[in-house]
Amino acid sequence: MVFVILGTQDKPFYRLLKAIDKQIELGNITGDVIVQAGHTKYKSKNMKILDLVSMKEFKKYIKDSDYIITHGGVGSILDSLKANKKVIAIPRLSKYGEHTNDHQEQIVNEFVDNDYILTCHNLDMLDATIKALDVFQPKKYRSNNKKFIKLITDYIDKL
Repeated sequence: MVFVILGTQDKPFYRLLKAIDKQIELGNITGDVIVQAGHTKYKSKNMKILDLVSMKEFKKYIKDSDYIITHGGVGSILDSLKANKKVIAIPRLSKYGEHTNDHQEQIVNEFVDNDYILTCHNLDMLDATIKALDVFQPKKYRSNNKKFIKLITDYIDKL
């Protein structure tokens, strides 16, 4: 099972769900796909789409998943890493109206640079990223709060 996490952001993230739907149609994603979609209203015959789930359900979906595809939210990424799951994180981008700024891109890049997760900057290449999960060996997550606080503070200071 693949668990897709879009968080609770009040802006839609259709771009990611369309890409996942395409990969299911192509046979690159198999098995059940459960989506915690938040405010993204998307219809698909290929995925079970839930608006919001309880924290208990959320943690169970993470635990039961083969891997996670998530937006660039810190909480979603950390919950997945703490459960020792392989993660593909796709940041919401302001140029698509998915967020007000691009802080998720910086967050995702920081996790990628530390070998915790994979990302896909071009969703037309999502199939290659999914295939890369087979050989990807993520580092065991270790909190580095000071570095993340500095990253966020530096970003806010630039605004």
